[in-house]
Amino acid sequence: MEVEREQAIAILSKFMDTIPAEFIRSETEQPAITTVRGEVLEVPVIDLLGDEEEVVAAVATAGAEWGLFQVVNHGIPEEVIGNLQRVGKEFFELPREEKEVYAKPKEGKSMEGYGTKLQKEVEGKKGWVDHLFHKVWPPSAINYQFWPKNPPSYREANEVYTEKLRAVADKLFKWLSLGLGLDGHEVKTAVGGDDLEYMMKINYYPPCPRPDLALGVVAHTDMSTLTLLVPNEVPGLQVFKDDHWYDVKYIPNALIVHIGDQIEILSNGKYKAVLHRSTVSKETTRMSWPVFLEPPPEHELGPVPKLIDDKNPPKYKTKKYKDYVYCKLNKLPQ
Repeated sequence: MEVEREQAIAILSKFMDTIPAEFIRSETEQPAITTVRGEVLEVPVIDLLGDEEEVVAAVATAGAEWGLFQVVNHGIPEEVIGNLQRVGKEFFELPREEKEVYAKPKEGKSMEGYGTKLQKEVEGKKGWVDHLFHKVWPPSAINYQFWPKNPPSYREANEVYTEKLRAVADKLFKWLSLGLGLDGHEVKTAVGGDDLEYMMKINYYPPCPRPDLALGVVAHTDMSTLTLLVPNEVPGLQVFKDDHWYDVKYIPNALIVHIGDQIEILSNGKYKAVLHRSTVSKETTRMSWPVFLEPPPEHELGPVPKLIDDKNPPKYKTKKYKDYVYCKLNKLPQ
């Protein structure tokens, strides 16, 4: 049976001002009902060229109170980000049969490849999104069969971006570590050190006739350590804050940083993984390029022992990352 892609469904739906029932969220999830209107959330914006003590304090506060922040003066040139976005957009504009060459294997546990479904969806509902996953670091983890050969500059654009992104990630790990009162290297060591895997995901949200009823990606926290994301110019990120959903105000040329589950776990709850979701647009295609920084599958994570004492007992189990992922994707208790 041929797999349906949201990009194809979007083209059909455009002429009907309606969407298939499996995309219509429950009333507790519909953006039109659940979003606070007229107020855009101004999440913390951190200038990475600032005084280091101030940056550490800002990162630690944002990690504890928001689980999300945007960074500017991060050192990734606009041209590098622009090239990443250009080749991703060009891939999704290819004929469907060319994209299907990179489809996720039907059998197997690989997250990598072009596809639609990511995890178990409650009540059989679907997100209004197609995506492409592939690892970009370290070289030993890369499987180039999932990297598009068209456009021809796809590989170079991703490699240059990844090199710049790794430098930002190392600084963020250092500052998060110092913010916990640990030595600068300890958080990165705790999540796998140089074996940390960088998973690129391109989200493609085609125009949707009923953005009031659908979601691109449902509410979730990221199961990785950090997520570093650049969007295109179309807003759509929402964050759950103070029991309400808010649109996030984009800052031009900023990187959006999400605290993921593993940072919450190793900090024993001091840093909070951010609950977020994606909305879609009626008129315009929205895209985003998150990179998930994932521990190696066999790596064990739990609260850092230095952060545990009689007053602060461990709030989370220590387990292999692959076991955490299995439970999360299958909606099983951790």
